[in-house]
Amino acid sequence: KAIMKEIDRAEGKIILFIDEIHTIVGAGAAEGAMDASNMLKPALARGELRAIGATTLKEYQKYIEKDPALTRRFQPVYINEPSIEDAVAILRGLKEKYEIFHGVKITDDSILAAVNLSSRYISDRFLPDKAVDLIDEAASSLRIELENKPTILEQTHRKIMRLEIENEALKQESEGKTGKKAKDRMKIISKDIADLKEETREFELKWKNEKELVLALRNIKKELETFRLEAENAELRSDLAKAAEIRYGKIPALEKSLIEKTAKLKKLQSSRRILHEEVTEQDIAKVVSKWTGVPLSRMLEEEASKLGRIEDELRKRVVGQDAAIQKIADAIKRSRVGIADPGRPIGSFLFLGPTGVGKTELTKALTSFLFDDEKAMIRVDMSEYMEKFAVSKLIGAPPGYVGYEESGNLTEMVRHRPYSVILFDEIEKAHPEVFNILLQVLDDGRLTDSKGRVVNFKNTVIVMTSNIGSEFIDKMQTIGFGNANDAEEYTQTKDKVMLRLKDYFRPEFLNRLDDIIMFDILSPDALKNIVTLQVEKLRERLLTKEIKLVISNDALAYLAKVGYNPQYGARPLRRLIQDKILTPVATAIIKERMMAGGIVTVVMKGDEIDIKVEKKGEAVRSKVRVKHRVKA
Repeated sequence: KAIMKEIDRAEGKIILFIDEIHTIVGAGAAEGAMDASNMLKPALARGELRAIGATTLKEYQKYIEKDPALTRRFQPVYINEPSIEDAVAILRGLKEKYEIFHGVKITDDSILAAVNLSSRYISDRFLPDKAVDLIDEAASSLRIELENKPTILEQTHRKIMRLEIENEALKQESEGKTGKKAKDRMKIISKDIADLKEETREFELKWKNEKELVLALRNIKKELETFRLEAENAELRSDLAKAAEIRYGKIPALEKSLIEKTAKLKKLQSSRRILHEEVTEQDIAKVVSKWTGVPLSRMLEEEASKLGRIEDELRKRVVGQDAAIQKIADAIKRSRVGIADPGRPIGSFLFLGPTGVGKTELTKALTSFLFDDEKAMIRVDMSEYMEKFAVSKLIGAPPGYVGYEESGNLTEMVRHRPYSVILFDEIEKAHPEVFNILLQVLDDGRLTDSKGRVVNFKNTVIVMTSNIGSEFIDKMQTIGFGNANDAEEYTQTKDKVMLRLKDYFRPEFLNRLDDIIMFDILSPDALKNIVTLQVEKLRERLLTKEIKLVISNDALAYLAKVGYNPQYGARPLRRLIQDKILTPVATAIIKERMMAGGIVTVVMKGDEIDIKVEKKGEAVRSKVRVKHRVKA
């Protein structure tokens, strides 16, 4: 009612903007009273009120369209998300307001980074909103840093405070038997405090001078904005004398002062810059990293140098699977260069092959390369989705069913981490209805959950593992240690596995995968490299206790031979190292009471592993001996 009275007084010279206009439907309706929308209808119909409302399409359909009379009085205008170029132009227009509010400078590179990084990594929001929020958060973080002491000064002041507390405590002990030691320590503390204060005196003075100039510049910019608004208001009131005084007197004086102080700040920062008052690409990337979990270094790193080493990084952890590594690397490169289909996931692969040859390890290595953290991998165990109703666990229960309020496991995880590696383990165990869900993900890179929200899978790498054809692999124990790539029997087995795969999965499912990768049986050279990797991990663990591990080449060869089984791959190797080396080493360390600085030597003695423990300055043969004969 108050708004309607204000409109009447203005004689129609008002344009009313109503944000979230769907909220006026039903607002204020109680005990027969009219709601806000019905109060506006007469004025809208007579043309007395000009109104603009803003709402989302979903709310428009839910609230406004239900009232045809209200719908008829408005002309719908659909606003689409602006392009990247338009978003950059919008942010450049807003830049000055955010600079004045936060008291920092926003570089043009940071604007471009905000638009490009948000467009690439934040898929559940729209431009320019997400880019504006990036700029706002980065600028506010920088403002907080400017208002606080630099980290170096803060740490030094805390150190001085601790020393002063210690000095006060020692004053009470300066008398008596321990007095001499206390006085000596007090002299050292006094010298340390004086040295620390001297070291930071110049730095603190420079910081104060810089901060003074930065704050002065911030105040000048605020004054300029205030005077510009006053000048505009004076012109609207036709107070030309006031407008002229501001525009040709006060504003030029402030602009001159701004130029002088900016030049003074640049000169002060030319030798060493302490305060960081500009929002840069790095600041934007930090915010994106915090929102999405994508490592900061991966965003700003040169794409060419990063992509150029992907094969080498993966080979450090996965041995003997060069073909699989190459296909994964090629898919990532196609996506990054921009020639891959933008409407599909980065890559979708089905890994086949014997157990223990590196299928899951390659997925973990890829996750570690992309995110610097294996835990960033989304793992879905498909043995949990063997029933038809289990589909609701992936995308959420439909309306009317128990658990509708809870989101689906898969859609919720990808919605919050849209840039991730998804592992569907043992895919053949899932119910056929699950494959129907995955068809949409593999083809369109999207999935709609039970609440109607579209979840974007276009920034994900999808990996599926399967044990289909394992019955053929189990029969291959006779292949021995021949070269797996050249072995005729293994080639025939690959063909049998592929035929078995085509019998099990529907053609439309297999056709949507980027590649079906059959992992090779591990060769002798690959096994030696795996043993070396495992031993290096063990060596690193012992080094944390300052114990050195030495293992002979004969012992490495023995582990490679005994630790491999064609049926189980290289997994028995880990158990072998644990049982035949780790346990005896632990027993020997406890028995000989070996502390830091000792050496553990693992050698072959005949057909047995022999472990020798050397303490500081002496060598002791461990009585714990592993007897594991090599089968002829």
